[in-house]
Amino acid sequence: MPPRTAPTLRQRRLGTELRRMREAAGLNAREAAQTLGIDHTKISHMETARFGVSPDRIRVLAGCYGCTDTEYIDALIKLATDRKKGWWEDYRGVLPAGFLDLTELENKAKYLYSYQIGHIPGLTQTEEYARAIFDFGAPHRLPKRESEARIAHRIRRAHILTREDAPQVTALIHEAALRMRFGGADVTRRQLVHLLNISELPNCTFRVFTFEAEGFAGSGQSILYASGSVPKLDTVHLDSSHGPVFLDTEAQLTAYRQLLQTMEKRTLSASKSRDFIRKVAQEL
Repeated sequence: MPPRTAPTLRQRRLGTELRRMREAAGLNAREAAQTLGIDHTKISHMETARFGVSPDRIRVLAGCYGCTDTEYIDALIKLATDRKKGWWEDYRGVLPAGFLDLTELENKAKYLYSYQIGHIPGLTQTEEYARAIFDFGAPHRLPKRESEARIAHRIRRAHILTREDAPQVTALIHEAALRMRFGGADVTRRQLVHLLNISELPNCTFRVFTFEAEGFAGSGQSILYASGSVPKLDTVHLDSSHGPVFLDTEAQLTAYRQLLQTMEKRTLSASKSRDFIRKVAQEL
């Protein structure tokens, strides 16, 4: 098979974890290759996701590197063998690859924990609200085909909230996001009513930061913490104007997990948050 030219987030993460496993064993790529009796370029190709890795190869690598965490090894094998084509692949070549990476992350996660300061969370946006967001989101108006594809993709992402194995979703939302009138007052009001309806789902919890809350660390960025099949495979997604940023080192995961937990302490309770969202909608 030819080498991959644009590996997915899942494929890149597998390569990253194989590299981390090797480095934890104190081996460089050439030493690892000598131990396995293979050319050292194969180690590089596996770790950069240029080529796939078989389950047997992962087990051999784990043994070579002295990794005995069977749950972690099984999770890596699952990453390597999960070749089922997701619906988001229909948009490859149409939307930026980061959009598809984020969607795959959401669809594989057991829980999603996020903070939003300027927008209603993407998974809960109505079509008209999403359309208004994209009208403002780019420095230049997007071509109609791409704009419509982005909107359709965003709305389709929401399907995970009601599927049988839906992830647990906790979203911390700043009051600023509730009051920003993307699309005007009527569009925003309907969006808040939609958010309230989703808040009744058993797997969805929304908590609001009001303007009365004191300042807090992390308040100036949008954050998504997505669980992996094992904690070592968790991922943090940061949204930015130049595209998505994905973080996955142990230190980064610990820092953002603690940050979100600290931030949540500044929010209203889930029930008081629903009352507050309802109040803002009535004021529009």
